[in-house]
Amino acid sequence: MKIISYNVNGIRAAIRKGFLEWLTQANPDVICLQEIKANEDQLDLKLFEEAGYPYSYWYSAQKKGYSGVAILSKHKPENVQYGTGIGYMDFEGRNIRADFDGFSVISLYLPSGTNINRLEHKLQYMADFQTYIDRLKKDIPHLIICGDYNICHEAIDIHDPVRLKNTSGFLPVEREWIDGFMKSGFVDSFRHFNKEPDHYSWWSYRANSRENNKGWRIDYNLVSQPLEEKLKRAVILPEAKHSDHCPVLVEIESNY
Repeated sequence: MKIISYNVNGIRAAIRKGFLEWLTQANPDVICLQEIKANEDQLDLKLFEEAGYPYSYWYSAQKKGYSGVAILSKHKPENVQYGTGIGYMDFEGRNIRADFDGFSVISLYLPSGTNINRLEHKLQYMADFQTYIDRLKKDIPHLIICGDYNICHEAIDIHDPVRLKNTSGFLPVEREWIDGFMKSGFVDSFRHFNKEPDHYSWWSYRANSRENNKGWRIDYNLVSQPLEEKLKRAVILPEAKHSDHCPVLVEIESNY
């Protein structure tokens, strides 16, 4: 079972840049999208069906052209849960879950903290999301939380940890949260297999950052510990260039 997470920074823009052709070639079983910036009625769903994904679930923000998450699948989920039931999270369309036989997949788009008001919002979101997942795991212990967490975990995950230590996305309070979140029962699937530096999933559009690989690793497929023994591989796919992010892939043993 191949699962990909991809912040597409606008699904319609990504399609214009060849996203559907890439998707057909990459051929994951499930792909979790973030920052879709579109409502379902603005999309031609036949395009996704023709690419091999007859099951697509879209959860948009109330504000048009903003945020939003989706899950596309080759296999029909047993259940789909839109949102968390936490009002301010769901207003921005930041969480969707699909339950399959033996595991559940969440597409998550955690807020950025670009200014003081949004940083406070992000910290509140982080705390409430931890509580939400702690409760969810009691009923659904086999979780894969795929998404843009907007946080680099460790110095190895950012190109200039010294200069950027006071920048949102690498603040001590944010790093402490994601470290605690992982220690609450999740495996960073990429680091499970790869301990090397210089692997990133997001680059600024400025100053030729991507060409110079001055990036941040802020996209993760976090796998709950009961699934750790089923991990087969995890890689970052920087050759896909439909967004300022790139896809991240995890492969697990499954019944599919």
